[in-house]
Amino acid sequence: MALSSRRGLQLAQLLEQEGVSDTRVLSAIANIPREIFIPDALKHKAYQNTALPIGQGQTISQPYIVAKMTELLLQSSNQPKKILEIGTGSGYQTAVLAGIFAQVFSVERIKSLQFQAKRRMNQLDFHNISMKHGDGWQGWPSKAPFDAIIVTAAAAELPTALVQQLNDGGRLIIPVGDAEQSLKCIDRKGETFKERTIEPVRFVPLVAGDLL
Repeated sequence: MALSSRRGLQLAQLLEQEGVSDTRVLSAIANIPREIFIPDALKHKAYQNTALPIGQGQTISQPYIVAKMTELLLQSSNQPKKILEIGTGSGYQTAVLAGIFAQVFSVERIKSLQFQAKRRMNQLDFHNISMKHGDGWQGWPSKAPFDAIIVTAAAAELPTALVQQLNDGGRLIIPVGDAEQSLKCIDRKGETFKERTIEPVRFVPLVAGDLL
């Protein structure tokens, strides 16, 4: 077994001990080489259950939170196939999603990060991902509606545009807050939106606008 795949399996086993139980999520975590998403100086920490800086003031999320948010999408009643991700970042969460769902659309406001992430998706031979450089607060209206939306940065308040781009029966997973943040799960039933709080989290802020 290759070194990275053995470490990936160990990471998946650790996440299972932390409460992640969906085998599709654990398999994706085990099979995706996290080290390719991380700067060279930090590659030795690739399979630790921790967030790491990736430049531009951004981070690659802690594997537990990547797995938890993905699992919450899979628990949606509509069995989602078409996913919108806000905040491509390194592309690690994108790759986990692409290993599970039929279609992944991902928006990133920092052009250089988007370019690097696209290169990694090609390296991993993922062809079910569409990427856009743009403002995550606005979502991707021309591709809406989506069965599920996942946001990988904390919004000060719930972005109206994202809520409206959910399919009926769809689910939005998003961290909300400034100094104190909580992971929120919002389910759409017609024009009714049911919100529940999952757990406290810590994310970089969801910034409006895009950046070259």
